Amino acid sequence: MTQTIERLTLTGQGQLPDGTLLDRVLPGEEVEVQPDGSARIITPVVDRVKPPCRHFKSCGGCALQHASDGFVGEWKKTVVERALAARGLPFPFRSLHTSPPQSRRRARLSGRRTKKGAMVGFHAKASDALIEIPDCQLLMPSIMAGFPAFEALTVIAASRKSEVNLTVTDTLGGLDVLVETERELTGPLRIELAALAEVHDLARLAWNDDVVVTRKDPQQQFGTTRVAPPSGAFLQATREGEAAMVHSVLGAVTGAGRIVDLFSGAGTFTLPLAQGASVHAVEGDSELLQALDRGWRHGQHLRPVTTEVRDLFRRPLEPDELNRFDLALLDPPRAGAEAQVRAIAASDLRRVVMVSCNPVTFARDVQTLTEAGFVLDQLDVIDQFRWSPHIEVVGELSRP
Repeated sequence: MTQTIERLTLTGQGQLPDGTLLDRVLPGEEVEVQPDGSARIITPVVDRVKPPCRHFKSCGGCALQHASDGFVGEWKKTVVERALAARGLPFPFRSLHTSPPQSRRRARLSGRRTKKGAMVGFHAKASDALIEIPDCQLLMPSIMAGFPAFEALTVIAASRKSEVNLTVTDTLGGLDVLVETERELTGPLRIELAALAEVHDLARLAWNDDVVVTRKDPQQQFGTTRVAPPSGAFLQATREGEAAMVHSVLGAVTGAGRIVDLFSGAGTFTLPLAQGASVHAVEGDSELLQALDRGWRHGQHLRPVTTEVRDLFRRPLEPDELNRFDLALLDPPRAGAEAQVRAIAASDLRRVVMVSCNPVTFARDVQTLTEAGFVLDQLDVIDQFRWSPHIEVVGELSRP
């Protein structure tokens, strides 16, 4: 029976009138549901395009390659708008930025040993099946060129019954690889791994919690400053997406002389902000703050930067602490910053900039601030997780 797709869910799946969810379909398309649960497209819509990657149907790394860039951008804007409207909030949209293909600089790959060697790739959606991705259109060419090294590491790290995880990051010094495995790091293994890193020209190689070798400084560029984050540390997915967010943030802080950067990480926003203001960076991970501090100390023409290790979920900055600043910047995880936002609402702060990777918790936290007199003035949407349902937003709020 032919049915029409009503809408896309937050995960990018199409929904039929009876609630059935289907992959790789678009709103308005007439489809037939096949016995295996897939959809046969009867009448496509104009926004359907040929997926640029031949692995799209089997790999679980992307969800929206069958849709035009224009459709995906408008859909992501609509997701943010609906999250805000559900709480009676405005949608003062200003700009949309989409990262280009082959720009993902950080990926978490899986590796498995085989009879002939090893295979490395992504899992199929909701499956343990591992899919090789030799023509991936998502990852940077430098990461794709590193697959011989990833396969060699998998042969060493994995058993025939267990997989290993490889977190791979492109840095200014080359590839930074973290291997997560059940195999213990011994003296002879350390020597073998150091030789492998030399052969494959890896910048840094870490084995679980141990850095095996650092051959080249695995730095990232934050503003005018270079920072070497810890192995496997959080990093914005693309340089282009990060640049768009930094541009949005810098435009929102004009005139602020003292800024508190909450959930600062290794300094993605702290160090660009320090080119024009003094910044207090607060983060729960001491290693990230140590990397930030080293970068600041080696930077040039930067204003003072101080750091504080603090769990902002359990112990948010209190109103009297926040009152020392002109502006607060928040970039929390997907769960948002509920406790910290309540403290901001109770403070004398007049300006807030919020960066979020979850429109739902973003809307919740913005509502708390608006109830305390803040106004959401401007909003930028950043699609750095191209072809996925993930969305980044940057919001600027002020309190008259």
